[in-house]
Amino acid sequence: MTKPRHDPRWTLAACVLASSLSFVEGSVLNVALPAIRASYAAGAADVQWVVNAYLLPLSALLLLGGALGDLYGRRRLLLIGTGLFAVTSLICALAPSLEILLAARAAQGVGAALLLPNSLALLNAAYHGEKRGRAVGIWAAAGAAAAAIAPLIGGWLVDNVGWPAIFYINLPLAAGAMLLAVMFVPESRDKGAARTDYPGAALATLGLLGTTYGLTRWSSSASLDAIAIATIVAGLVMLAAFLWVEARRGDQAMMPLVMFADRCFSGLNLLTFLLYGAFGAAMLLLPYVLISAGGYSPVQAGLAMLPLPILLTIASPPMGQFAGRLGPRWFLIVGPLVVAAGMLLGRRIGVDTNYWTSVFPAMAVMAAGMAIAVAPLTASVLGSVDEQHVGTASGFNSAVARTGGLIATAMLGVVLSREGEALIAGFHLSLIGAAIAAVAASLAALLLVGKVRMKNG
Repeated sequence: MTKPRHDPRWTLAACVLASSLSFVEGSVLNVALPAIRASYAAGAADVQWVVNAYLLPLSALLLLGGALGDLYGRRRLLLIGTGLFAVTSLICALAPSLEILLAARAAQGVGAALLLPNSLALLNAAYHGEKRGRAVGIWAAAGAAAAAIAPLIGGWLVDNVGWPAIFYINLPLAAGAMLLAVMFVPESRDKGAARTDYPGAALATLGLLGTTYGLTRWSSSASLDAIAIATIVAGLVMLAAFLWVEARRGDQAMMPLVMFADRCFSGLNLLTFLLYGAFGAAMLLLPYVLISAGGYSPVQAGLAMLPLPILLTIASPPMGQFAGRLGPRWFLIVGPLVVAAGMLLGRRIGVDTNYWTSVFPAMAVMAAGMAIAVAPLTASVLGSVDEQHVGTASGFNSAVARTGGLIATAMLGVVLSREGEALIAGFHLSLIGAAIAAVAASLAALLLVGKVRMKNG
């Protein structure tokens, strides 16, 4: 086999293609949920699990995926994760039953948990100094662009080919990433950094599974029965056991608890959980409501969502620069408040409302708020810990963001089970709850986040 040519641009291209799988999957599915539900005659809880079967392993295993790459080789884990993602995407597209679809979605989440941290780790190994910051910026911008265009492509595919086609678009991306990685990307590892905390990963997964299942059962039936209570309690016990194991393992833990001795780091992650949970709930419900109650086709819903990631992509870099000059704290206080205002504006969306006077203003304001907060938040998380824990802190914060979306989705069943005006009413009530969570995120920044040194790579 030809020896890989060690040009970092090939590494960047491979990592962009691989990570785009997860970014695309996170945005394209929402426009297809009504069609998936109809094709399987599924209930509200089933719709929630189409999303959460993917988010659960991704949230729980991100840190372990990075550690496995440190130990066994980041290129190897990128290839394994990307290959798994591709195979399970094909299974999703061909799934004859909802149960097989959900199992394949869970395996997709495992693949994403392997490929995402290792794509970023390969970039960190391939680039240094200012070039590293530029490469990571290209990586993030490409992911945002993929997420921006995915709902539009997905909507067209749902309208003209059928919802299974949204999973086929992953195959060329995965093939391109794997081909480039095999031919041109050098192996990279750091055995000294590896924290292969298998007990911690197992307990985190079981804890999130129990809690998520109980919340999903409760929200979809609007009844807190004995099974829901038992699984929520069991999940919380598992999460408590996870914290106990992490405390015992010390620096070898998947999530070293020493980082939480810093009040600022704890506050930043609480802010992340609340803000991304609120935003994730709004982004799941908005296209679902537009299609199911607003009379939009899937491609129209994809077009309706397009301004948000475009505005977010354009506005985030200058906000990061301003935060670097002025300090991030006030950006973290103001950003979530603006997001909350956008969510309250979304209450103007109804069955027959004008897009430009109802949907667009809400999305534009939410995008502005996220743009104010996202770049300063990322830099603040990295700046709140010592150099030894930067990689772990970044991975943990990413996992917290996805866990926020996981928990929020688990609580939306009572809304997803409705139709027509009742769906709109539930949507409005959910937006109020999401706005409250965003305001709480702002309070976390105000009360817990002090001065943070910005880290720009």
